[in-house]
Amino acid sequence: MAAVASETALEAPKMRARGVSIFYGEKAGVRDVTLDVREHEVLALIGPSGCGKSTFLRALNRMNDTIDGVRTTGTVELDGEPIYGPNIDPVLVRRRVGMVFQKSNPFPKSIFENVAYGLRISGDRDKKKMAPKVERALRQSALWDEVKDRLDDSALSLSGGQQQRLCIARALAVEPEVLLMDEPASALDPIATAKLEDLISELHKIVTIVIVTHNMQQAARVSQRTAFFYMGKLVEVDETQTMFTRPSQRETEDYITGKFG
Repeated sequence: MAAVASETALEAPKMRARGVSIFYGEKAGVRDVTLDVREHEVLALIGPSGCGKSTFLRALNRMNDTIDGVRTTGTVELDGEPIYGPNIDPVLVRRRVGMVFQKSNPFPKSIFENVAYGLRISGDRDKKKMAPKVERALRQSALWDEVKDRLDDSALSLSGGQQQRLCIARALAVEPEVLLMDEPASALDPIATAKLEDLISELHKIVTIVIVTHNMQQAARVSQRTAFFYMGKLVEVDETQTMFTRPSQRETEDYITGKFG
């Protein structure tokens, strides 16, 4: 089952994966994936549960390094520079390539301190100097108007959709170049999901986004390109409209039309 790619952009990709395989012990969760991520695009990763899309996503900022027994082979580059290697600091990689998880995970701290967390661990200590950065991140995550008068309240007092946008603000505060999202709307109600999708449509103007979603309609709404994963392999990647109307691979067509998944 050959991977078919449409990588015709003239500019160099923001991120480049070449021959990436990821092993859990001796078992391969992802096999030989080659994929480019273009700057300021939303790239959606779709496929049935267990197909390797989230595992591959975590390889883009070395989050798999935190799991015992996981090994990654192949190369991943950010702006042409490798992110794997003995002299590469994964913490610095994750500062440039942020991540938002499936379940919102605000800290039991104030709204302000949640957003400021990444700034503090990066060396910022002065609250007055951090305040404009916190405000900027909350504005970017479309949350500022809802929380500007309650920044000292607990983040846990926010609704589920607000908590997820707070986590996005926390990721944006350190000004990443790429933002990875692992099914960020899966636990949200339809209204909160619509707000999140509107946010994604705005955010890609300032940051490159790779999103894993189990919702094909969501992928069609928010992404410029879509990649289909199946059984640990990248089957196909193309412009989203083309992928959903004229997929080139039979496995992609069968998945999109609901024959499996």
